[in-house]
Amino acid sequence: MSQTTSKILMIRPANFGFNDQTAESNAFQQSKATIPEAAQTALKEFDAFASLLKSKGIDVHVINDTIEPHKPDAIFPNNWISFHENGDVLLYPMQAENRRLERREDIVRKLEEQFTVKHIIDLSRFEMENKFLEGTGSMVLDRENRIAYACLSPRTDKDVLDAFCKHLNYTPVTFTATDAGQQAIYHTNVMMCVGKQFAVVCLNSINNESEKQTVVKSLMDAGKEIVPITLEQMNQFAGNMLEVRSGDGKSLLVMSNSAHQSLTALQIDQLYQYTEIVSADLNTIETLGGGSARCMLAEIHLPTAT
Repeated sequence: MSQTTSKILMIRPANFGFNDQTAESNAFQQSKATIPEAAQTALKEFDAFASLLKSKGIDVHVINDTIEPHKPDAIFPNNWISFHENGDVLLYPMQAENRRLERREDIVRKLEEQFTVKHIIDLSRFEMENKFLEGTGSMVLDRENRIAYACLSPRTDKDVLDAFCKHLNYTPVTFTATDAGQQAIYHTNVMMCVGKQFAVVCLNSINNESEKQTVVKSLMDAGKEIVPITLEQMNQFAGNMLEVRSGDGKSLLVMSNSAHQSLTALQIDQLYQYTEIVSADLNTIETLGGGSARCMLAEIHLPTAT
């Protein structure tokens, strides 16, 4: 079981834009932001980001979003699908109705040309009960130690999390986390990132001292060096990072320019003990979409087809 992979799925957007259906629970979206030709600008950011990752030796599988139906958040595939080393593919229940349209069986079929898919486990039935778990946005996975970290929110339901953990034999570590305005943080992956040897986490967002200590103990027991970030850094998407590896095994920590620029010299030194930072300009995507680099990357941990 490996924490990182060199294989990534990205969805090239057809209609990127502000999503009214997700704005209520996503404080990171800026509704008042006016960005001329936002869809075209986001496309340029996407293409440059994908090219950067490929230049670093990452095997990026880019699949085009379909023009119809309209899916403003299709650029964030990690919320509706995850891929696992045992050949399992999981599909997730999404809170926003227009995000449910992002689940596409043809994407799984396309990946089957190169990877082995043994089971598709569809948790989207929980939508009937208004219970949601938005993939590796809702959960930050320590794959090697089989721990699923999750801050509970309108988009992250304990029952669905338990179903995920039962299917894949993970242990859930749950807590509540809020931003500076005391609004629930909508996705765990904006306030923490778990790498192979380190964890970047906004401990200041966890108000309950007992829950905070549980998270710290879990990370330390798993041998992770904790790199704490502030609420202000979290707002610059400094928690929204993903450790990947190049084809030749080099560790890379992928983030946006805004996240990178928010880090202190000390934090950067801590991270560089373990990994190389790779950052890209994702300003339009962050401003309107309320998600950043990590949200755009769905790691493919499936076995290679023989």
